[in-house]
Amino acid sequence: MPEESLPADNHVHSEWSWDTRKGDMEATCARAVALGLPSIAFTEHVDHTARSGPFDAEGYLAAVDRCRDLFPSLRILTGVEIGEAHWDPADTEALLAGGRFERVLASLHSVPELPGHPDMAVLYDTQPRAQVLRDYLAEIEKLITAFDGFQVLAHIDYPARRWPLTPTPSSGGRSDKALFDPRECEEEYRHVLRTLAGTGRVLEFNTRVPLHPLVLDWWREVGGDAVSFASDAHRPEALAHGFREAVAVASAAGFRPGRDPLDFWRRA
Repeated sequence: MPEESLPADNHVHSEWSWDTRKGDMEATCARAVALGLPSIAFTEHVDHTARSGPFDAEGYLAAVDRCRDLFPSLRILTGVEIGEAHWDPADTEALLAGGRFERVLASLHSVPELPGHPDMAVLYDTQPRAQVLRDYLAEIEKLITAFDGFQVLAHIDYPARRWPLTPTPSSGGRSDKALFDPRECEEEYRHVLRTLAGTGRVLEFNTRVPLHPLVLDWWREVGGDAVSFASDAHRPEALAHGFREAVAVASAAGFRPGRDPLDFWRRA
């Protein structure tokens, strides 16, 4: 597939995200032009946890305007990735008031029950991995049903990023990274996907850890209409990483690009 036919990257971070030490909005835009991407969306982190500092929305929007002037051939969308939006609906509504963000992602990274709301990966230390995944999906359902201000559900497979190490016979007892298998919680996955499909929103194909093809198949089977491609890049060189493979998987699952390169991919 030629570079120019890659889809838009709808989930990108720059220096305006609190966790992005190597982010560079201008360099990321230059990289997008070099790759021939039709569009990128800078969806900066706004998390409702103690880990996230205040988001300078005005400074961020001014930076987007500067990049639009510098790269007129590139469609640059404003956006936010709101973590745990259902935990503080008033703050979320205030952030989104005025419609200044063209891409609004909803995500979940943290544990609601523990002090400080640490990253959910801490649960692997004390709980079976399947239980951690079930609890994560249960909280995702709460997010979907309690927060209606988003377009795209980000990284439904976030637990796969730190899937626990397990010894294998071929490793001689050493720990090798287990392959993430969503079938361990297929019923729960299908339920959450069906809930999301019922709202008419979009499932993200995040390539940071490539979405398992089964999840995309289940999304289509339960009535999911669209997918959004996302590198979740936190540095310019990670932009559109894995998009060739993701496009092949999405095509095999029955999703196709629209007439406008900015469109989400829809069911054929």
